[in-house]
Amino acid sequence: MKFNKNKSARTVAIGGVFLALSVVFLFLATIIPGIELTLFTLSSFFVAFMIIETSIQGGWIFYLASYLIAYIIIPNKGAIIPFAIFFGLYPVIKYYIESFKRIPFPIEIIIKLVLFNVIFGAGVILFKQLFLNAVQIPDVAFPIIIIGAQVFFLVYDYLLTLAVGFYLKKRPKG
Repeated sequence: MKFNKNKSARTVAIGGVFLALSVVFLFLATIIPGIELTLFTLSSFFVAFMIIETSIQGGWIFYLASYLIAYIIIPNKGAIIPFAIFFGLYPVIKYYIESFKRIPFPIEIIIKLVLFNVIFGAGVILFKQLFLNAVQIPDVAFPIIIIGAQVFFLVYDYLLTLAVGFYLKKRPKG
């Protein structure tokens, strides 16, 4: 019984630290220009770490708590949309996809890319509807944006995998 109390206290403490760090990175992403994607990426790592420390349900709760606290604290509500629709959600999606051990790796990547493109496409449509009605983007830019997004996603997925591996090696046992 005492072991469970210690484990629960440890989980709550780690969750609180991760939540604070995640929100700090989200806040910094809204005020430091030029490195927003890096800061969103870092904030998403904590969702994955929380899944490791608790469960997939803990990851969902952490994702929602991170978003809600960031929404309450951060003045620029629109700036946290990337976390809400992709960066915070993707570690949970990645967990589900990778938990199926029978899926071959190339199929796993294709599934991830399809899901990313659905989310990315919805984000582009939302962004265009909200902000770009009066702005015209040259047609040549769209293929470049789409190719760049695919490369970014594959690098992001790889970095998230590396971060999880590093965390698993270095995390305190207890």
